[in-house]
Amino acid sequence: MFGQTKAFSGYSVDSLQKAQQFYGEILGIEVSQEQEMPVLHLNIYGGYEVILYEKPNHEPATFTVLNFPVKNIEETVKSLKSKGVQFESYDYPDFKTDDDNIMRGNGPTIAWFTDPAGNILSVIETEK
Repeated sequence: MFGQTKAFSGYSVDSLQKAQQFYGEILGIEVSQEQEMPVLHLNIYGGYEVILYEKPNHEPATFTVLNFPVKNIEETVKSLKSKGVQFESYDYPDFKTDDDNIMRGNGPTIAWFTDPAGNILSVIETEK
């Protein structure tokens, strides 16, 4: 039924204005917004689209909603931190981030951060 259908993902935020500034200016994603619908389009490289919609009773997702593959995670984390992005720290037996807020050696090399609405995003290092 949907094998030939182009699908897209979406999630809520508490402020489209804050989301537009964060995703567009901080993360450098091309964003657009239609006048007739209060929806922010994230135009992801490669022809993918994610929509964000404002929800008055928004509650942040408790799981990662969007992952960004990067070639050099250290440079990416440092760059985002210089723009004011706060990274998450985890300290569980099999799930620990280091002093740079990066989890290494237990699966992919990954670091998590949140958008202004508290939704969890990540950067994942791809092969160098």
